[in-house]
Amino acid sequence: MSGALDHQSAGEPTSGAERVLARWPALTDLPLDFGRLTLCGSMGLSALLMIHRRAAEAGARLHLDRRPFFLERLLVLTCTLDHLTAPPARQHRQAQAPQGSVKTGKAGES
Repeated sequence: MSGALDHQSAGEPTSGAERVLARWPALTDLPLDFGRLTLCGSMGLSALLMIHRRAAEAGARLHLDRRPFFLERLLVLTCTLDHLTAPPARQHRQAQAPQGSVKTGKAGES
């Protein structure tokens, strides 16, 4: 991404990410390069949240590469950095479930 990510430009990266995810349905990682980003406003943050949602629905992990200081600060202040860079929920649940700990039967039974 380059230039400003604001109310005028926020739709472009969102639709671009949706096209990439549709074209490669087996994609597991979606890297976004922010090395040339000059501004990120509230609509830009909203776009990033939407891209994350679309990536998670597709089972892909979003990567926010080469974040400039102002973007890093925005993500930290809004408590969205961890959310945006976390693995998709279904992968997270699989990774968190201890192997061999799934029990069948009624609650309270051993």
